[in-house]
Amino acid sequence: MTAHAHDNSPVVLINVFKCDARRQDELIEHLTALAQVQRALPGFVSGTLHRGLNGRVVANHAVWASATDWKVMTRHPSVVAAMGPILALATFEPHLYEPGEVVEA
Repeated sequence: MTAHAHDNSPVVLINVFKCDARRQDELIEHLTALAQVQRALPGFVSGTLHRGLNGRVVANHAVWASATDWKVMTRHPSVVAAMGPILALATFEPHLYEPGEVVEA
């Protein structure tokens, strides 16, 4: 994280999950359940799941109030439990970003 992304500034999580194409629907179900757990935790702002058209990826775009809130969430027992089935289905690569420009039509 750069000097601009302080622990008390909002952060954007973009996490790409890779799975077998036959299991994408199952992965979406588990990620939706995880999001429901996360939304009850301090600092959760929003989350959107995106189903890859190739059937092998799901992207999660989430906003957290701070990097600290996100870090605390990753260690919460209910999140760790909800991640179990996801870890059995997919690999993933999470990255935190500073909020950027929004371009709309």
